[in-house]
Amino acid sequence: MNRYDPNPFADEEVNPFANPGGGGVAPANPRLSPLPPEPYDRNATIDIPLDNSKGLQAKEKELKAKEAELKKREQELKRKEDAIQRAGVVIEEKNWPPFFPIIHHDIANEIPIHLQRIQYVAFTTYLGLIVCLLWNFLAVTVAWIKGEGVIIWLLAIIYFLASVPVAYFVWYRPLYRAMRTDSALSFVGFFLSYLLHILFCIYAAIAPPIFLKGKSITGILPAIELLSYNVSVGILYLIGFGLYVCETLLSIWVIQQVYTYFRGSGKAEQVKREAARSTMMAGNVKWRKPMDFG
Repeated sequence: MNRYDPNPFADEEVNPFANPGGGGVAPANPRLSPLPPEPYDRNATIDIPLDNSKGLQAKEKELKAKEAELKKREQELKRKEDAIQRAGVVIEEKNWPPFFPIIHHDIANEIPIHLQRIQYVAFTTYLGLIVCLLWNFLAVTVAWIKGEGVIIWLLAIIYFLASVPVAYFVWYRPLYRAMRTDSALSFVGFFLSYLLHILFCIYAAIAPPIFLKGKSITGILPAIELLSYNVSVGILYLIGFGLYVCETLLSIWVIQQVYTYFRGSGKAEQVKREAARSTMMAGNVKWRKPMDFG
């Protein structure tokens, strides 16, 4: 390169000093792209919310208020449960039978251990009554099919549907309550109703043709009659007779054991005292004269 060369970039492909229009400084190369604009204004201000702490405080107060309300409700519920327990009201949860709970039944946890055996046997008599009535229905159904008439079949259905719930609420439930609470009055109610249960079992075992149509119950008398001309149905009735006999004997054992405990625990004397007190109070009310304020 010559030192005195007036244009040292003459041989370059791009001459920044070239000025095709005349002298002076050449303009910038038009092929250079401009710089992209900045994404944001550097001088712009960013708004930062200053009330975040206030919002957190408000949420905290709201949560504390809800927690206080829940505690208040828990205390109120606990107070009601305590009041119910003091009043002697027991909240019972249905738990039997396990596959379809319809009643509350928990001998192991609610009945005193020295009374559990009697209660279990009493419960067996209740289940035994269900078995007797169910077998009675099946045997009478066969007798109806063999030509004994539809009336006895309808009566067998009525016996089953009526006796099962009545037996539970009339004598088994009072015994369960008496064993659990040691209530003398509950024992008295059980004795009266359970005697009727035993009388029904005796009547069903014999099945005399009075009050009700004889062949609607699988007793010994209809069984003997059926054996004379229909052996298969007569055998079914004999089995029913045996079931009623077993139910009667087991029920007699239960009432004897319950009565022995009732007498030995002093409940009989308690009932006598309460009956005498009630009689005296009734007599005083009857013979009390109105006061004369004249």
